[in-house]
Amino acid sequence: MAELATELPLTATTLTHPPRSLWRDAWRRLVANRLAQLGMAISILFLLVAVLAPVVAPYDATTDSDLVHRLNSPSQAHPLGTDEQGRDVLRRLAHGARASLGVGLGAVSIAVVIGTLIGLVSGFAGQWMDLTLMFLMDIVLAFPGLLLAIAVVALIGPGLRNSMVAISIVSIPIYARIARSTVLSLKEQDFVTAARSIGVPSDRILFYHVFPNSLSPIIVQGTLGIATAILETAALGFLGLGQQPPYPEWGAMLADTVKYLNKGAWWVLMFPGLAIIFTVLGYNLLGDGLRDALDPRLRVD
Repeated sequence: MAELATELPLTATTLTHPPRSLWRDAWRRLVANRLAQLGMAISILFLLVAVLAPVVAPYDATTDSDLVHRLNSPSQAHPLGTDEQGRDVLRRLAHGARASLGVGLGAVSIAVVIGTLIGLVSGFAGQWMDLTLMFLMDIVLAFPGLLLAIAVVALIGPGLRNSMVAISIVSIPIYARIARSTVLSLKEQDFVTAARSIGVPSDRILFYHVFPNSLSPIIVQGTLGIATAILETAALGFLGLGQQPPYPEWGAMLADTVKYLNKGAWWVLMFPGLAIIFTVLGYNLLGDGLRDALDPRLRVD
């Protein structure tokens, strides 16, 4: 009875204060990270700008031209100045966020889904399936990412949607490799062996047991990949292969106005450049914070 009495308080305490889940603990560490907070704030700010721009400041790029006020410096009427066609830089910057962030988020979403599926099947099936799929991924990885994206867009034609397809194709092998390496380390774990021993089907083991445990590195890489995708979108736009005029996109805005820098029109180049820099910085800081938050070695029980 004495032993039972000493065990009861421990049991009650355990029931009252259950162990924190990995995701809840990761969220607690993420919001405690000052740099991650900054990255999250920047990312959310630009997302809100992209979503609310059509509501707050409706814009028609085909009619927004006023040559009388071309290359006006920042003023009360135009807080970020006007470009070479007299178009308001602030308004175009806000609507350009829809294109840049839309392509970045869309390309990463496509790449994560396809790449993760390829990596899961490759790592879990093994043998000839693994060799074939990874050989195809190695072929794609053999090309520099931006050059391959340029080649794909040149093949299928310029445009925002084609840019998203090209960037997603370039990114697929990254997520396939990450998913495969994670699966290779997980499929030999005791919980997978136990599931196999009681007759659980392989597809259920893969998607209900292995996949949830491989999400952490994929989420981190996906967040960092958004920053890379935004940069590649801007690069394609700068080369004239992305968003087509007169519709705004940050890279295309840089290409249209860089020739006016020697005329003292610094604002037409600086503000789109700052938008790209801060957006990429925000997602990089958020990705670094997620990497630290989801690292099980940093978990404190």
